[in-house]
Amino acid sequence: MATTERIDARRRPALPFKIQVEPRMEVPRWLPITVSVAAVLIALVLGAFALRLAGEPHPFKAFAAIAKELFGSWGGITDVLVQATPLILVGLACSVAFSMKLWNIGAEGQFFIGAFAASAIVLTPVLSAETPGWIFIPVMMIAGVVGGALWGFVPGYLKAKFNVNEVITTLMMNYIAIEWNNYFIFGVWSEGGFQMSPRFPRTAWLPRLADYAREIPEFSGLTLHLGLLFGPMAAVIVWWILYRSKWGYEIRLAGDNPRAARYAGTNITRNMILVMMLSGALAGLAGMAQIGGVVRRMQGSISSGYGFTGIIIAWLAKLNPLIVVVVSILFGALILAGREIGRSGISMLIQGIILFALIASEFLLRNRVRITRVREA
Repeated sequence: MATTERIDARRRPALPFKIQVEPRMEVPRWLPITVSVAAVLIALVLGAFALRLAGEPHPFKAFAAIAKELFGSWGGITDVLVQATPLILVGLACSVAFSMKLWNIGAEGQFFIGAFAASAIVLTPVLSAETPGWIFIPVMMIAGVVGGALWGFVPGYLKAKFNVNEVITTLMMNYIAIEWNNYFIFGVWSEGGFQMSPRFPRTAWLPRLADYAREIPEFSGLTLHLGLLFGPMAAVIVWWILYRSKWGYEIRLAGDNPRAARYAGTNITRNMILVMMLSGALAGLAGMAQIGGVVRRMQGSISSGYGFTGIIIAWLAKLNPLIVVVVSILFGALILAGREIGRSGISMLIQGIILFALIASEFLLRNRVRITRVREA
């Protein structure tokens, strides 16, 4: 009798329910958005916990006060939009590459090379300081786009022709780009031995609202510049390419099913190179916008890790170019919030948690979790 009771105890489940994981045949439309929102909320909660450990007695009140500071005035809103401008473009750069399952981790380097190429137009100089702005600015834009595209061409060609891992090549080329810029900033273009070039002539500046404060006093102190228009315009163009053009269909098909793409006659080798060049061109344009609209000279500290933040933005937007614009504005606010708090590490912590949560959430997008109650025999 005692033996029978011991056998029954062993067979009795430890929990009154059972967890089953099943592959999803179809992902509901609402699920990716829900997962992205949940990732942000989890990151904010954990960020608040980190703030509490750092000595902030009311972290959520601090978040609310910062949100009011950033979005409660025109000055705060324009500061957020200035931060969002390069983020939109690097987010688009990552979205384009990721749509073909090309893991471009080199948007940071492409950003720096785009800034370098645009600066070369001014500092070499290709154009004289007397050149009118309507010529200067488009030429700098073209240079930034071409510089970024060429920096994207190298890993794209190596991947397409020799199957070299693009994660490694794009990541290592970031360091090459930064050191290349440092050589010119500290040496050839250095102003008095400092890590910066001479200030660009006014004709090479992207106009700011503050530049028109004499005519419109309300614009005084507003840092918003013309580069803001680059992001939304690029987002519409990239959206059309990905979702309304034959080339965009080939890109997405090659990303989802390379074998089917080859069967359909898609030239995957060519598309790999072109997609990486387009991705680099967008990041290069971001670099041009930053040096032309914000710092107005070439210097080392022109990026707050924009190229890496663009990766998070692309994933949070689910590679949708139009949603990239919205997410970039939120991340622009997050970067400024870290400065307002006075603990810049909190901003990076929240970004890291969001990325970790998004990567983990891929499990939920691919699988359905069922919890069923165990019936006792």
